[in-house]
Amino acid sequence: MSATQNQRYDDEISLIDLAATFVKRRRIFYVVFLACILAGIAYAFVTEETFQYTSLIQVAEKGADEFLEPPATTIATLESRWLPEQEVAYLSENEENLPFTTSFENPENTGLIRLISESPLKHAEDVKTVHRYLVEQVQQRHNALLEREKKSLERRMRSIEQSIDVLKSGQDSGQVLAEAFDRKTKLESDLEALKAAETLVLARQGAEKIGPARILIITLATILGLIGGVFSAFFAEFLALVRSQVAASNEANE
Repeated sequence: MSATQNQRYDDEISLIDLAATFVKRRRIFYVVFLACILAGIAYAFVTEETFQYTSLIQVAEKGADEFLEPPATTIATLESRWLPEQEVAYLSENEENLPFTTSFENPENTGLIRLISESPLKHAEDVKTVHRYLVEQVQQRHNALLEREKKSLERRMRSIEQSIDVLKSGQDSGQVLAEAFDRKTKLESDLEALKAAETLVLARQGAEKIGPARILIITLATILGLIGGVFSAFFAEFLALVRSQVAASNEANE
């Protein structure tokens, strides 16, 4: 066997060496492992359980699958105006940020807007207050749009009725008169199809808790403890060898 091969084998670390190092530093492993588990248990049980709160709004309609304002536009206003107003108001009153987040969804091909918040039980009333305000803003906006559309239809109907009165007294106006009656009937149908925004659900609390996942947290803490404990044990041995080498080098220099 050559000198080069001997040097290579001397530099290699066997599994027995690793096991011996681990046993030597096992107390460090135990400390880190138990610390991670205890921290995970503490976090899992100290962190408050949260629930999901949902509100549901049906936007104002002007016919089948036709809305006075697209739900996406209303959601954009909720996100950029009305929700920030509530965040500022809460900060001003309580000197802290709103303790929960609120998101908005529009289920595909519907006129529904879903408000979703996740919060601990102690903030349930705050969630209801925020949701109520947001829902009221949507209803007020859509009621105003509904009233404007209603007035527009009624104004057009009055105009057509005036035209019908004029046509009735004229000669050879049968076809035009029939078309005027058709337009009037269509406007009456459009007027009847108008539907105001409606609150279907307000800050309804979900039946199941959504966090924290205690078993998952403790499991992750255990895995982290194993990895961290093993790393800490070998790192401690590495530091000890470095100190030993430095001490030996200083003695040699002296």
